[in-house]
Amino acid sequence: MPRQLERGSIHDETCPRFQDALEMVGRRWTGSILMAAVQGARRFGEYRAVIDGISDRLLSQRLKELEAEGLIERTVVPTTPVQIAYSLSPSGRALLDALQPLVRWSMRKAAEDAHTPVDASEAHN
Repeated sequence: MPRQLERGSIHDETCPRFQDALEMVGRRWTGSILMAAVQGARRFGEYRAVIDGISDRLLSQRLKELEAEGLIERTVVPTTPVQIAYSLSPSGRALLDALQPLVRWSMRKAAEDAHTPVDASEAHN
């Protein structure tokens, strides 16, 4: 049975938090950075090497944003020269776990789209 919608119910206290989470995850390069982290990237150069097309400036900006959101942890390694290491935080891992159904859906969708004609007229040929 469908839920009864109430006037103004979409703007309760959980909706803005959900919307903020969607916008943060949907920012360009965020998904790629999180996936690189889960695959083992630790240093800035490793992220840059596995994320094709991202600029140094944008990678630095996104890493800072993800750190501020608590999704990436930044560790200063006291060596000469100083090294910076990045890794997924527990919250970042939880986010990626929560996104797994979306990953599976997108893979199914891509497979379906690959077998679907783009133009309806092609279906009759």
